[in-house]
Amino acid sequence: MKKMKTNWIFLVVAVLFLAGCGNKTKKTVNNDRMVDGTRIIHFSGYDWRVGNSKDTRQGPGPNYFSDSKENVWLDDSGNLHLKITHRDGRWNCAKISLLESHGYGTYIFHVASRVDGFDKNVVGGLFTYANDSSEIDIEFSKWAKDTTEDSQFVIQPGWHPGNHHRYYLDQTGEQSTHWFNWQPDSVVFASYQGNVGDNPPVDQLMTQWTYTGADNPKPGKEAAKINLWLYRGNPPTDGKEVEMVLSGFEFRK
Repeated sequence: MKKMKTNWIFLVVAVLFLAGCGNKTKKTVNNDRMVDGTRIIHFSGYDWRVGNSKDTRQGPGPNYFSDSKENVWLDDSGNLHLKITHRDGRWNCAKISLLESHGYGTYIFHVASRVDGFDKNVVGGLFTYANDSSEIDIEFSKWAKDTTEDSQFVIQPGWHPGNHHRYYLDQTGEQSTHWFNWQPDSVVFASYQGNVGDNPPVDQLMTQWTYTGADNPKPGKEAAKINLWLYRGNPPTDGKEVEMVLSGFEFRK
């Protein structure tokens, strides 16, 4: 009975979301600017703060995070690029944070690069965050393990029983779409092959999961965030720089 209820919740939310989505990713001219020493970019119709840890390691990781245009930039098509670079003997990671807080609703991330083949020390994150126990995550990582699933949906604290769902991405191309619908009584997650809009084929659904537990966050000062970083600050085992590209972000009430 519980499984039937979970699938019903997912079906209703998915139909409502996809009916209104239409793949309306916004392509706008980048308004890249500095405000009180903080770099702000305009991606997919929203203003985002670019993280900069300067000469101090900070979480997650901990890592060095750079606001350099080598680490975070928009291309001529409006796609967002996050890159882990190696400069002057130091690995620099990348993160951005939405300036506005939106609360309950659907957070949609259109990814435009392969994230299923990341080195085992690399983590790509699409999430909302207020604090360490008020966080909803979609993460691409093997967490330094040689043989494991490469992705997960998580409600923090992730170590609580039933708070995460691990899965294999198994991408067939560079495009994928990942979203979660956050409501007072549930969080519904899904990952699709391709840059999907209305009524994607059933065979494009990679995985879905519905959370109805006690750790569902309450709205507050959370913000949507996107990051690319190194697990425990350890460099990629192959010594190569890493990039993640997004073609769009959407929020829907």
